[in-house]
Amino acid sequence: MAKPKDFGFYGKGEGQGDGRYTPFKSVASHERFRADLTRMIQLIIEGRKDVARASATTPDGPELTALPAFTLTDLEGRPIGPDDLKGRVVAVEFWATWCPPCRGTLGWLRDLKSQYGDRLAVLAVAVESEEADVGKIARDLGPTVRFALGTPEMARVFGDVTAVPTLFLFDGQGKTAAAYYGAPPDLHADAESRIRALTR
Repeated sequence: MAKPKDFGFYGKGEGQGDGRYTPFKSVASHERFRADLTRMIQLIIEGRKDVARASATTPDGPELTALPAFTLTDLEGRPIGPDDLKGRVVAVEFWATWCPPCRGTLGWLRDLKSQYGDRLAVLAVAVESEEADVGKIARDLGPTVRFALGTPEMARVFGDVTAVPTLFLFDGQGKTAAAYYGAPPDLHADAESRIRALTR
């Protein structure tokens, strides 16, 4: 259920409130952790492991209903935000260079972008990764996918992303069409089916 990030044990914000249970010394953080743990145990006892598994990988807070406001600079130095993606189906992939399933998903997204052209925008947001390593992968995959380095703020506006890969799909009006946390076996088939329907 909980990951090191949830306690603030990673990255630049180590111990500075980046996690959902930080600062862990506070009573409120302890209560939040206790409530989450109790809920998960209850689901397991009730035999609802699928619900427990899904809730463990779902971001906290309100469900992401639309492409949020954000500003990034891609690896080419070009700014990118929601206005640059308007009118197209958008795939936003949070990934990391140390994540093996992410590599396969990035290659698959590159192929989808080639297939759908301007009807699909693909933004690959690298987290917890060195810029040089991200740049190498971006060069290997080619220019169809826009690559950017993520920030803690970027992860928060997308619902406190805590797992990679995490893929969000948005329709041409910017409404959330789907969200995928981790790399389930049916990820590519399900997401491709949704993209096909959204680009019609």
